[in-house]
Amino acid sequence: MKSRGAAAQHRFSYAGKGFSQHENLPRPGFYNEGFPAPSYAMTSSHGPLGRPAAYPDRYDAGLLFAIPRADNRASLGIEGVPPFAGADIWNAYELSWLDARGKPAVAMATLTVPADSPRIVESKSLKLYLNSFNQTRWPGPERVAEALREDLSTATGAPTGIDLVLPARFGQRRIAELDGICLDGLDVDIDAYAPDPGLLRCAAGDGTIGETLMSRLLKSNCPVTGQPDWASVQIRYTGRPLDRAALLRYLVSFRSHAEFHEHCVERLYMDIMAACRPRTLAVYARYTRRGGLDINPWRATPGSPAPGNLSTPRQ
Repeated sequence: MKSRGAAAQHRFSYAGKGFSQHENLPRPGFYNEGFPAPSYAMTSSHGPLGRPAAYPDRYDAGLLFAIPRADNRASLGIEGVPPFAGADIWNAYELSWLDARGKPAVAMATLTVPADSPRIVESKSLKLYLNSFNQTRWPGPERVAEALREDLSTATGAPTGIDLVLPARFGQRRIAELDGICLDGLDVDIDAYAPDPGLLRCAAGDGTIGETLMSRLLKSNCPVTGQPDWASVQIRYTGRPLDRAALLRYLVSFRSHAEFHEHCVERLYMDIMAACRPRTLAVYARYTRRGGLDINPWRATPGSPAPGNLSTPRQ
């Protein structure tokens, strides 16, 4: 696999005259053919997030910057196969390219990265990568979807689902709040703004229940830029009742915490599981949009169904 520096020496350039020759077609999987490859790093400090960046005008998978999940998971006591199922659902609202005759086309895309992938993709690098489609000619949306699937699967190290949403389907997108009993109206005092799993506890009693709770008060911060990340979160479980006031205090304790969206949701899952040992647990966060992207991780007991991809009003 080429390094990022080596990849930068082989960026595409097009004459803008369309695809008169088959060999001029952008090809997914071109990183094995002497062209740009996704970049990898041990930490996010070397990526484009938080740094000035020139926006590309030609397709370039070398802009993708991947970060291993392992370091964060090690801090949660996770080694090897994670004890949960799930995925990171990305919605991209700013995707465009040129057709074979040079006319712009637009679409949205849902990108689904499985939670057992070894890597995540840094959000700014994904934005730059998607923008690299803007001035490149493609013979059709199928080839765009194929490139997205191949490039992102290589960057994350696992098959990444791609749903390319063309304008005919724009009107089908639904907006709805996460279902569940909202915790936000509870009358509680709060003074902890760093994650504290010690705040969690089960309610009195030994009975087993199944319920769904939600809150719009989850906030964390980007570990690179310090910008706030706002989210609604849903917690669905079966087991001993969670103390709702304690759960709300715990959720708010992320308010000054700096961690990527995916990592925050895994921390939520692991802390709740450790505190109350529910038989089943699902944690789903819908983060608000930034830079034309929203990120929506979910983690759940293996065998749990995947949640729907419904945008919340704040997204």
